[in-house]
Amino acid sequence: MTKNKMLLPLNIQYFAEETTFDPNNVMMQDMKTGEIPKEYGTLILQDVQANSVVMQAAVNEPMTKQVKEFSYLANGPGAYWVGEGEKIQTSKAEWLTAKMEAKKLGVILLATREFLQYTMSQFFTEMRPHIAKAFYKKFDEAALLNVSNPFVQSLEQSIGDTGKVITGDLNGENILAVIDTVADDDFDVNGFISKTQNRGLLRGANAGTDASPEWLYDRSTNTIDGLPVLDLKSAEMPKGTLYTGDFNQMRYGIPYNLNYELTTTGQISTITDGNGDPINLFEREMIAMRATMDVAFMVTQDEAFAKVEPGEEDPEEEPEA
Repeated sequence: MTKNKMLLPLNIQYFAEETTFDPNNVMMQDMKTGEIPKEYGTLILQDVQANSVVMQAAVNEPMTKQVKEFSYLANGPGAYWVGEGEKIQTSKAEWLTAKMEAKKLGVILLATREFLQYTMSQFFTEMRPHIAKAFYKKFDEAALLNVSNPFVQSLEQSIGDTGKVITGDLNGENILAVIDTVADDDFDVNGFISKTQNRGLLRGANAGTDASPEWLYDRSTNTIDGLPVLDLKSAEMPKGTLYTGDFNQMRYGIPYNLNYELTTTGQISTITDGNGDPINLFEREMIAMRATMDVAFMVTQDEAFAKVEPGEEDPEEEPEA
C-alpha cells in the first residue's frame, strides 16, 4: 500500500541585491541623458544664485511646479490714535495676487569625446562653473535688461512703464535724485545694481560741495550711501547705468532640478569656430551637452524701482570750412 506523501509548501525567498546609484561609478557614455545628479545640480544652482545679481537682490519664492500664484501685501493697514473709551478704527490692507510662470533656460557646451570616458562625478565637476556662468548671465540679462526676455516683464520694462529714469552723469546729484524717485512712492531703497566699469564714476560722486565733500561711494565695501552695490557683468548694460529700488519687490523661483543630454552627432549652428563655420560634432570628434533649468521672475511693484542712465553723447562739431 502506497502512502500519500504530504507535500509541504516550500518557503522560497528571492534576494535581490540592492543597487544604489553612484555617480562616481557611472560613465558618461552610459548616461547620455537624464537629471544632473542631485549633489552636482545643487552645487550648480548654488553657483547660479551666488553669482546672479538678480537672485542676490530679489526674494526667492519657493516653487514646486511650473506656475505659482501667491498673495502679497501691497498696502498695509494703518494705525490710529484712540481716545479713552473710543472705538478703535480699522483700515483695509490691500492684498494682491500675483502669478509667476517658470521658463526653460538652456545652455549648450562643447567638449572633446574623451569626456565620455569620465565618470558623472568627474564630468559635472569639470562642467559645473561653465554651466552656472551661462545660466546666471542669461537670466540676469533677461530679468534685468530685457535682453532675449521670455518673461512677461523685466526690471527695465517696469522702470520704463513708470518713467522713473534720471538721465545724465553718474554723479552725486543724480544718485540722490534717483533715490528720491523711489522714496516719493513710500519705498525704501535697499541696494543698487551697477557694473565694475562704473566704479571710476562712482568714486567722484559727491553729495556735498567742493569745499566740504560728502562722497557717496565707499570703494572698500562697494556701497553707495551705506547700501550694497551688486555688479552686473554684461556688455549689454551701458556704462553709466545704475539701478536702484526696494528689491523686496522683485521675486524669482526655481521649481525643478537641472536636466542634461549629450550628443555626438549633428551640427551646432549657434556655436562657430574661428572662421565663423558651425561646429560639426561628428567631423571634429566632439560632444555637445545641453543643460536646462526652469526659472521664474517677476516684479510685484513697478513703482519700487528707478535708474540713472547716461545721456546721448553730443555729436562732434563739424570743422569749419
